Amino acid sequence: MSIHIGAQPNQIAKIVFLAGDPLRAKHIAESMLTDVQLVSSIRNAFYFTGNYKGIPVTVGASGMGCASIGIYSYELFNEYNVECIIRIGTAGAYTDKLKVFDVINVDKAYSESTYAKDAFEFTPDHFEHQGAAFNLINETAKRMNMPVIAGNIHSSDVFYRSTQGTPKVAADNNCVAVEMEAFALFANARHLNKMAATILTISDVIPTGDYISSDQRQNSLSKMTELAMESALAIQEYLGKQK
Repeated sequence: MSIHIGAQPNQIAKIVFLAGDPLRAKHIAESMLTDVQLVSSIRNAFYFTGNYKGIPVTVGASGMGCASIGIYSYELFNEYNVECIIRIGTAGAYTDKLKVFDVINVDKAYSESTYAKDAFEFTPDHFEHQGAAFNLINETAKRMNMPVIAGNIHSSDVFYRSTQGTPKVAADNNCVAVEMEAFALFANARHLNKMAATILTISDVIPTGDYISSDQRQNSLSKMTELAMESALAIQEYLGKQK
């Protein structure tokens, strides 16, 4: 057990998927995994471990924001010896070139957050994906004939702001969308020499006002989750070759 995750050490798989919403994690686990077991429910941040096509995976909740995913991903990496964490979440598009339900495989996460500086004395305003997962996700998407956008995103520390328009850090670095967690996940993985990636579904397009409902965000992100699960097969094979 860790401070915030109640699972026993052998109840968390080496590959973990983190969704912001605990109910999304529950839906993914129950709809895509076999032999599913609820292994932690502290603070109702559900964690489930099961099998996908014969390999063990864990699906859990990260909560919202760098501080929250920073806690959960650090404990998973450091105390449960997880090798790879993939965030599977939603994002708002800064450009109308993206449409709702488009899928992004995040290359770099830019942020004005002080998370990495305060935690590890890392000073860059961005971190890229860590390890081989990013490329394995792209290869898996190509094999599945699934269109996926590889791009930079903005990990914002705030959801509501008084100013309008795209924040400077996002505009200066060609960030196509905004979310709130990838920056901290990538920083933790860099610090601990682990693998990390982020796959996002566009849930709203800021310039046009198009959006998907909260029920759809919870239950209808099947394209992203199928890509994540299929990528886990390639990641498991990759990890096996590193031993």
